[in-house]
Amino acid sequence: MSEHNEAATNATTPGAGQTGFRPASVAAVPLAIIAETLGVAVPDASQDRGVTGISLNSRAVEAGDLYMALPGASRHGADFVPQAIEAGAVAVVTDDAGARQLALAGEQPVPVLIVAEPRTAVGRLAALIYRSQPDDGGFPTMFGVTGTNGKTTTTYFINSLLSALGKKPGLIGTIEILAGGEPIPSLLTTPESTDVHALLALMRERGLDAASMEVSSHAISFHRVDGVMFDVAGFTNLTQDHLDLHGSMEEYFRTKAELFTAGRARNAVVTVDDQWGRKLAAAADIPVTTLSTKPSEQVNADWKVASITARGLGSEFELSHADGRILRVHTGLPGEFNVANAALATIMVLASGVDEATLQAALDAHDPFTVAVPGRMQLVSTEPASVVDFAHNPDALSRALEAVRSPKAGSRVIVVFGATGQRDQGKRPTMGAIAARLADVVIVSDDDPHDEDAAAIRAEVLQGAYAAREAENLSSEIIESYPRDAAIRMAVDIATGDDTILIAGRGHEVWQEVKGVNLALDDRVELRAALTSKGFSVSTDQRIES
Repeated sequence: MSEHNEAATNATTPGAGQTGFRPASVAAVPLAIIAETLGVAVPDASQDRGVTGISLNSRAVEAGDLYMALPGASRHGADFVPQAIEAGAVAVVTDDAGARQLALAGEQPVPVLIVAEPRTAVGRLAALIYRSQPDDGGFPTMFGVTGTNGKTTTTYFINSLLSALGKKPGLIGTIEILAGGEPIPSLLTTPESTDVHALLALMRERGLDAASMEVSSHAISFHRVDGVMFDVAGFTNLTQDHLDLHGSMEEYFRTKAELFTAGRARNAVVTVDDQWGRKLAAAADIPVTTLSTKPSEQVNADWKVASITARGLGSEFELSHADGRILRVHTGLPGEFNVANAALATIMVLASGVDEATLQAALDAHDPFTVAVPGRMQLVSTEPASVVDFAHNPDALSRALEAVRSPKAGSRVIVVFGATGQRDQGKRPTMGAIAARLADVVIVSDDDPHDEDAAAIRAEVLQGAYAAREAENLSSEIIESYPRDAAIRMAVDIATGDDTILIAGRGHEVWQEVKGVNLALDDRVELRAALTSKGFSVSTDQRIES
């Protein structure tokens, strides 16, 4: 990420830099050790200079920092060296281009260390400076969850189960960051590696003994988890998403698979419900525990989900090991995907070394898998059943629509959704077709258009919906409605108390980006307001699932 973009992000990120990511105390690392780590020389007079922090963003630099001046898409981080030095940076790391730029500007008042690819050094330097996972231990047990869908809920489930076991867990994810204090809102699935290592040091400082983290393909591609060693890495599934970044499913898979290597994780739990999971389990070069969450499919796995029965809105089920051992698990959240999420969380915690009997006792005594995950199938009302979910790709939309279908005769599913601009365009007609197949009323609206034309995005989604309806002789009603708040009101206007409304795609997000402008828009707020204005009762039950 360029300094320019990083600055724009951190300028609006609560908790960044001076406002909460860093530990209170950091022992200075001599610049000579940093230079040795990079394999470069440093002037004798500067060898003992102490470094107590690291930043990619000149606006977030604190006194004692190492400033990483990286090349970006439009600006080079070297452009911002004067600001970084003024803020207290004691040294700069940059590439040849940055060094030439600084040389033209004149002699710098701090040492400049030059490496060919400074971006790849950020993670290990952050780990060194913050001592986030020192060799002498004392740091949180790390759980990393990757996959297309289910990452967020699985990390919340892991943390909830760890709490039930009497541990003090932290969390780094899409929605928020928990480090033993007040929640910190998150704008990235995984923060930059400088913040990740600072957070791990902060968790260690505050006495947390475990942490779970969402690990997206972007985080791996952009080196955001470099230098982090996960005790247990977990895999949920792989379906079409982020092909704008990766180009193909094979490349998307290869990026995810990097997490399951000896340099990044010690153990793995891999869900083998799809071909990608089975391929990953075979390719990983670390110990792997396999998990099958679909009882109807004959898949070889160490642990299998079996005997799923309804339990209120949710399910209870067994996890059966190949050697005959059984764990009894329950979740109060509906949908087969929540069974899968709960199963993965259970086996990941087990793989971390927790005693099986102790784990079962916590599952029996507590309700760890009925836990609030903001914007993940959040129940807003019961009559009509009204749900907000983050489903923003074909597989997630399909799962969400199937999960909310009521068995009640005459009940309809009304869905409001769109597609994100400047993202994988290939999934737009596919999502339209899925909605036409699985919903009774399809209202196509806007997600985050970004810099694309919103009408053109809607047209691609609508094309898929109309084509599926015609080719498959479907009876679904298809409507185009915008802006999004008007589409939500339309859904409520046409709903009866027996129907189900699903507002999909944005989940917990509270801003809609249109042509570079952030417009205040929270699907949950709009849905509650529309329901209230029509005289429907709004639920106070904040249990959420995804």
